[in-house]
Amino acid sequence: MVILANAAVGILQLIIAIILAVIALYIGFSVLGRIFKDLNLQKELTRGNTAVGIIVAAVFFAIALVVQSGVTGITNGLQSAIASGLFTIDGMLAIGTAIIQLVLGIILAILAIYIALSVLDRLTKGIEEFEELRKGNIAVALEMAGVIVAVAVIIQSGVMGITAALI
Repeated sequence: MVILANAAVGILQLIIAIILAVIALYIGFSVLGRIFKDLNLQKELTRGNTAVGIIVAAVFFAIALVVQSGVTGITNGLQSAIASGLFTIDGMLAIGTAIIQLVLGIILAILAIYIALSVLDRLTKGIEEFEELRKGNIAVALEMAGVIVAVAVIIQSGVMGITAALI
């Protein structure tokens, strides 16, 4: 009986992870479109612009890093909720805290990526990154992708720290 309950919890965690991943990637792509407001991402991808593809892939990877650490928080929250009673106040608080932590992590990741790209734009005054991406400049795309992934790794550590503190 315990094995079935654990399997059910595992399936629930998987479903939650899939839903959150899809939502987070959708939000990330939408926000990226707003950050790159002068660049039509879908048009550039359809055109085969590898540089834009690298940036989109880096953002998806960055979001996946943050979501993965957030899903770990939800898993811990769900286990804590089951231990104290799923429908008790403590159980509901554990699940709610984990979801808030994940949403906060995603928001922080997107905000940090935006700030990092803005700072990079100011540091590289001689390079118009968005125009270079439009031209398909892969070197600039890799530079920007490196910044995006580096920020995500740092944010992931922060999200895991929040998880450890809250749950």
